[in-house]
Amino acid sequence: MEIFNRVESEVRSYCRSWPTVFKSAQGSHVTDESGRTFLDFFAGAGSLNYGHNDPRIKQKLLDYLAGDSIVHSLDAHTVAKREFLRTFQEVVLAPRSLDYKIQFPGPTGTNAVEAALKLARKYTGRETVVSFTNAFHGMTLGALAVTGNSVKRGGAGIPLNHVHTMPYDNYLDGRTPDFLLFERMLADSGSGLDRPAAAIVETVQGEGGLNPASADWLRGLADLCRRHDMLLIVDDIQMGCGRTGPFFSFEESGITPDIVCLSKSLSGYGLPFALTLFRPELDVWEPGEHNGTFRGFNPAFVTATAALEYWTDDELEKETRVKGERVRGALAEIAAEHGGELRGRGLAQGIAFSDTGLAGRACAAAFERGLLMETSGPEDEVAKLLPPLTITDTDLATGLEILRESVAAAREPQPA
Repeated sequence: MEIFNRVESEVRSYCRSWPTVFKSAQGSHVTDESGRTFLDFFAGAGSLNYGHNDPRIKQKLLDYLAGDSIVHSLDAHTVAKREFLRTFQEVVLAPRSLDYKIQFPGPTGTNAVEAALKLARKYTGRETVVSFTNAFHGMTLGALAVTGNSVKRGGAGIPLNHVHTMPYDNYLDGRTPDFLLFERMLADSGSGLDRPAAAIVETVQGEGGLNPASADWLRGLADLCRRHDMLLIVDDIQMGCGRTGPFFSFEESGITPDIVCLSKSLSGYGLPFALTLFRPELDVWEPGEHNGTFRGFNPAFVTATAALEYWTDDELEKETRVKGERVRGALAEIAAEHGGELRGRGLAQGIAFSDTGLAGRACAAAFERGLLMETSGPEDEVAKLLPPLTITDTDLATGLEILRESVAAAREPQPA
């Protein structure tokens, strides 16, 4: 691994937790160059909801490339884009009675967030955006401004302005009514809160510690935004595409956001791809006003269209709910034995430990035992599970048992 240490920037992170060189992957398994296979409870940070190299999706991609089909097209019309738009409309939007325009903002989640923030400000003519404690929305400056983590914010090197942070659901441990501070500051001309253009929220805060917002809280936020003429942006980049069960994580709450950000598992294959969805009346862009060289990546259109076959019925959603309950039961046993608080929803779950170093030690012990997983939370206090939605029951049970063993090993006295 000398070449990585000598040439690659110190900014690299995941490789420090997984000191090996990966070579191949299939389904829920990743193999390194020595031939050792790991069970994957990370899934590309939620970018591989359908596992590695799904055979059906892969074949669609291979056929497309073998036909000398167009790969790069900026925002020109292509056959691949047309098929994606048609399929997304028929399979995702229409059955949910969602009337959204679709923007291809660039290839990553932070591009989707930047487009959402920019559009909200353009449409309303206001500058301030409200975000929430422990939020994570991306690493470019606009998205970073609405992110809570102080280490990531500090990397900006400049002031991150035109945002205001409010408490996320249960941030104050139920000691105050929901939105008491938010409502009061909106009503008080002396509060220092300029009239916001929008509020941006995750239904489950992934990087912030797997903090789930209740359906009541989300409905309350949607109502507050409506009454105060603010747009509601849902960042569904990590929790969308079925991670919590339904395709959109906000479906269970019954809300309809004004703007939705999607990426990660949208391509279905780990290819860069992102969307910003918004109500048609918000489409006030001038041609080319927000663009990007890789906003028309045709191979991702192809794999995303193929992945949407998983959503032509509700079988994957049902399976995810069942697996999520199985995970919750296993984590409850581990938490009861070793201390900890359950976090998350669906197949985005974990345990928050009061010993903030325990989660990291448990993940390191899991790697030694052949399981890939990560930590999250402001102090990396949460051992976080993001297995592929398509993981087999056997692999899920095996991974949960490895996690149990790893937490127990991490609780043993550490060498002085």
